[in-house]
Amino acid sequence: MSEPQQTPPGWYVDPNGQQRWWDGVQWGDVAPPPVPAVADPYAAAGAYAPAVQSYGPAQIEAEKGMATMAQGLPILVGFWAPLIIYLVTKPEQRFARHHAAESLNFSITLTIALIVSALSMFVLIGFVLFPLVVIGGLVLHIIAAVAANRGEWYRYPISLRLVSGAVE
Repeated sequence: MSEPQQTPPGWYVDPNGQQRWWDGVQWGDVAPPPVPAVADPYAAAGAYAPAVQSYGPAQIEAEKGMATMAQGLPILVGFWAPLIIYLVTKPEQRFARHHAAESLNFSITLTIALIVSALSMFVLIGFVLFPLVVIGGLVLHIIAAVAANRGEWYRYPISLRLVSGAVE
């Protein structure tokens, strides 16, 4: 025999015909209080240290801009852009520092993969591998830049973790 299905919480008509809140176990008069919306998405994710959570919108946007640049500029200049951004960001700027460290780690990994695929051209497999590495790196950098611009924490799926600073 199977167990009877439990009615999910919500507003229902009780056995007396009145609209009441069912919490899954018993009838109540009112619904539980709604979870308040968080105005600062970073505060909900715990992105900033308590001293930095008082950032205004301009500082948050500036940090998102730094993170976006750290993720997008390697398409043009390689690992130099995330390296410079990583070196100039303060430890309190956890979001920008995380994205700079992630981008730097991935750019170093991508550079190593490009060298290996260039060397493997002597055995002809590099002619297939090199374009795949270039396209894959381009796509992942764009995905990471879009995530940084949205204010999301992003980790590359394939990356050597050589530089610390990324939030685990």
